[in-house]
Amino acid sequence: MSQEMPTGCEKPSLLSSLREFGTPLEFLKFPLKTPALATAPRGDGRKVVLLPGFTSPEMAMLPLATYLKYLGYDASTWGLGINGGDVDRLTEEFGRKIEDMAERSSQPVTLIGWSLGGVIARETARLYSDSVREVITMGTPLIGGPKYTSVGGLYALKEGLDMDAFELEVHERNSVGLKQPLTVIYSKSDGVVGWQAARDVYNEQARNIEVRSTHFALGANSEVWQIIAETLAGDAGA
Repeated sequence: MSQEMPTGCEKPSLLSSLREFGTPLEFLKFPLKTPALATAPRGDGRKVVLLPGFTSPEMAMLPLATYLKYLGYDASTWGLGINGGDVDRLTEEFGRKIEDMAERSSQPVTLIGWSLGGVIARETARLYSDSVREVITMGTPLIGGPKYTSVGGLYALKEGLDMDAFELEVHERNSVGLKQPLTVIYSKSDGVVGWQAARDVYNEQARNIEVRSTHFALGANSEVWQIIAETLAGDAGA
């Protein structure tokens, strides 16, 4: 686990940000992968909860949740509506829900978070560790908080953040480390979150996996879905 402040992170380039407008074109590739997705390993019925990104409604996670249900997982969206961005408050509220879920099912819950939803998923895993089985993130700003994102200024203004001071706070939280299995999906084509900041350099067990996708297509990207299906199946086998 690294204790030094990570360096070399940058915001997405203007070209990457402009590519986000081409997100609808990425969805056209999806049918080509349908046969592989249909034959992915079957699930074991465990509880999987999906968290949306900043300002996104939970409906954004519904396609992936539906696919995981098809595979045989007890998958659902997080039940807190639009992700308004208040990480501490949402983590506390979501953490209580996950504690209750884990207690009722007598087993910890798998969390999948897109963008800022991944931050909340990881914080929940840190603070409610006994209730979380593993965490999968997609395009999540793990380093620097909003500092290395194209929407950082807007987020900092909304939350009243000093981005340099918050970067240090995020580093201190990350340095505590997580004990759960971690799958970290990132894209160098991400036009919202700088890809260097979307990788986990703190936890030895973290698997950083690169895909080719815009940020806004990550949650409905066939390659991402296949990685998630194989990850969950591999965890079940282990």
